[in-house]
Amino acid sequence: METSTSTGTRTSRFMMEGVGARVIRGPEWKWGKQDGGEGHVGTVRNFESPEEVVVVWDNGTAANYRCSGAFDLRILDSAPTGVKHEGTMCDTCRQQPIFGIRWKCAECGNYDLCSICYHGDKHHLRHRFYRIATPGSERVLLEPRRKTKKIAIRGIFPGARVVRGVDWQWEDQDGGNGRRGKVNEVQDWSSASPRSAAYVIWDNGAKNLYRVGFEGMADLKVVSDAKGQTVYRDHLPLLGEQGPGRTGPHGLQIGDQVNVDLELEIVQSLQHGHGGWTDGMFECLGTTGTVVGIDEDHDIVVSYPSGNRWTFNPAVITKVQIPVPVTSSSTDNQTFAVGDLVQICNDLEKIKLLQRGHGEWADAMAPTLGKIGRVQQIYHDGDLKVEVCSTSWTYNPQAVTKVASSDGSVPGNSSGERLSALLKKLFETHVSGDVNEELVKTAANGDASKCEECLKRPEADVNGVFSGHTALQAASQNGHLEVIKILLRYKADVEIEVTCDDRCRS
Repeated sequence: METSTSTGTRTSRFMMEGVGARVIRGPEWKWGKQDGGEGHVGTVRNFESPEEVVVVWDNGTAANYRCSGAFDLRILDSAPTGVKHEGTMCDTCRQQPIFGIRWKCAECGNYDLCSICYHGDKHHLRHRFYRIATPGSERVLLEPRRKTKKIAIRGIFPGARVVRGVDWQWEDQDGGNGRRGKVNEVQDWSSASPRSAAYVIWDNGAKNLYRVGFEGMADLKVVSDAKGQTVYRDHLPLLGEQGPGRTGPHGLQIGDQVNVDLELEIVQSLQHGHGGWTDGMFECLGTTGTVVGIDEDHDIVVSYPSGNRWTFNPAVITKVQIPVPVTSSSTDNQTFAVGDLVQICNDLEKIKLLQRGHGEWADAMAPTLGKIGRVQQIYHDGDLKVEVCSTSWTYNPQAVTKVASSDGSVPGNSSGERLSALLKKLFETHVSGDVNEELVKTAANGDASKCEECLKRPEADVNGVFSGHTALQAASQNGHLEVIKILLRYKADVEIEVTCDDRCRS
């Protein structure tokens, strides 16, 4: 039987190596200047498996790297992941507790440093130190700093010039896509996630705080990097060297596919104290997501096809048992057939990488990001020809997510009924007299005749929005093909985006 101590140690290891850690290239790096060069910094976005991690570099490049057997990365700072050493204090800057890596002097009694002070040459450089990555982890004795080479780190630091990055969701605070700003300071996005954000002054005069590591997010991309402090590179731990350890006490781990199966009222109740509930989270009902993080409270961070990430009480989510692929094309546990509805990946940098050797990327494909299309053809190598936004493009099957099969059923479910039930629960409220509300509800429930009746009423708007959805979006999410045909006949706009995140700040 596994002890609570071993479970706790594995969880701590996950936290140290978890989503949001800031990293630089490691000793077995062989990927040229994807990172921008020696010492350039990136953020751990998620773990594809215990052996493979996805990093978004500050320069905007995103790619997969090895973290088992061969080690491509070093952990520069694990503080953004929330790892902390309770009961400790940095004896120079007085930070307590110490977040990230703890450095304990091997020559002096009870003398600790935080990472900033250790690399900042505080205390005696002739003294040897123990590196303690996480509470309870093995101590690693290091050579004195005076004998060790230092390197400068570069990236999103004070003075850097930046534009919006892959996770930007703050409308036009920056003055518009492509507008630049200057990093004023590295700050904490939250008290539990130190050094995970940057305070930016935009050229239009606006000022605000943006995520650089918090939950693996990269709101910014550097166009002219700045120098951070110098660090003792060889004293930094390798990402993955302590083993995967990415399973929480609830049995869920990075990469698991999960669903929210409970009634809406129960979910809302269980979310109290676990990230809460907002209207934007309706997208999670009946949609399969992927576990990308486990925080210090053991809550689960789940990523959805829309690109949004939500934090859940583990009690509200269920691990999906992926069925064995049985149809003509499959990849990463997804199977495809002609007629399937699929959603295009909305991460520009990621899809550019995925498209290499699979039809390649063209700038004209940009309007398709995040949109839902239909599979027209499956090629011999598994690539998909998808009709989307009134055009057809070839996609790497890993660049799309199936949202409904040609028969209307939903992938990852034992039957196609669960999504119907959940959407019905979402939209079954008393009739308010609002024809647009009624239209969206009937579209979600697949009532084609009633949907058309609504559309014939003079006050009806085929693109009207209720609870963040248009009728076309509600019908598409549930695979109601007859309703979709009717809505398209009434000129429904296929370009309108779902309003799925109300967290934008002013």
